[in-house]
Amino acid sequence: METAIYRGKWHAVWYEGGKTKRASLRTTDRDEARRRLIDFERKAAKPPTTVGEIAAAYMADKADGPSAATNKFAWQALEATFGHLRPDQVTRDLSRAYADMRRKAERSDNTIHRELGVLNAALRWHDRRTPAIVELPPKPPPKTTYVLKADIPRLLRGAASPHIRLFMAIAYRTAARTEAILDLTWDRVNLKRRQIDFSTGRHSYKGRAVVPIGDTLLGELEEAKRGARTDFVIEYGEQRVKSIKKGFARAAVRAGMPEVTPHVLRHTAAVHMAEAGRRMEEIAQVLGHSSTKVTERVYARFSPDYLRGAVSALD
Repeated sequence: METAIYRGKWHAVWYEGGKTKRASLRTTDRDEARRRLIDFERKAAKPPTTVGEIAAAYMADKADGPSAATNKFAWQALEATFGHLRPDQVTRDLSRAYADMRRKAERSDNTIHRELGVLNAALRWHDRRTPAIVELPPKPPPKTTYVLKADIPRLLRGAASPHIRLFMAIAYRTAARTEAILDLTWDRVNLKRRQIDFSTGRHSYKGRAVVPIGDTLLGELEEAKRGARTDFVIEYGEQRVKSIKKGFARAAVRAGMPEVTPHVLRHTAAVHMAEAGRRMEEIAQVLGHSSTKVTERVYARFSPDYLRGAVSALD
């Protein structure tokens, strides 16, 4: 909407069905008209009343965020069960019934937890005191799968396409999240100073540090930069790559490691840093953890000094 003078007074003006419409704001003062326009727009806007309408508004608000794709896929699963309901009709029993239905469709508890988490986030984004009760299944313990250092070259050889190999190299050499790598543009890769900045750009990734570029990754990036056709580091067919799942999975199968996913590579990088005796504070900063507590809980046991002091007391 916008404002315009009509017969000496300010009016709200908008377009609907290809026609111009207007409503008087009942003032001749421009600043007052601007204030009244805001109030008019609020009254005119139909507040969402169903979970489906709330979810649509939530996804529109988060459309440029790093979780946009996750939200979209989660809602595709949730819509049939929850879309037509009011928030007060979302109950614990319904959440449990949804979880049972998804398990019968052979979806993991991790997937179900993520889907219901999106529903919960949308409802609380709309109303912090929502009457909805969304019960999430217990989140499975983190996967312990990681790739041995000696097997990293074999995994890289499984990549048939250069962009998959480059993604793998960055994922392992920086421990970055998948979204951060796919979002990375060349203006944030400083080959002279040998640094990658994951903390700026369209999104910010959980306090990511500026990560140094090691010798091995430097060569990969220099080669990719010479052939770059877009602003994005990970590209294919002169276009930005928005999802790496299928190509990565095929490469992992070719390498004989079908259990390896992009997140496993991030986990692997952290394990290898811990095995090398790096401080938990350093590892936490590379991973982008806001606290070392999470880092220590998951990775301290891989450190060569883990519990050494306690055991030495027994000698």
